[in-house]
Amino acid sequence: MSTPETLPGRSEARPITIAWLALSAITVLGWWLAPGHSGGQADPSVPITVAVIMLGFVKCRVIIRCFMEVRSAPVWLRRSTDAWLVTLWLAVLAIYLW
Repeated sequence: MSTPETLPGRSEARPITIAWLALSAITVLGWWLAPGHSGGQADPSVPITVAVIMLGFVKCRVIIRCFMEVRSAPVWLRRSTDAWLVTLWLAVLAIYLW
């Protein structure tokens, strides 16, 4: 009889589950930060928008690292994807603040 530790692919289940839970928590946090879900007037807020943009950056990094297998990729690929994400999200933030 095989145990869960000896099943093929089982060693990846725990990190993927943790990543999924983190992504779900970030999604709920982003929803909670949004002022429009309470039914009242939704006024623009720079701090809330910056926080949601940063949450988007974290979500993208978790997705790329865990679900696109960059976590076990060569160092150059990990650094390249991180640099791409930083450039992308800083550009989005700059466009919003400008």
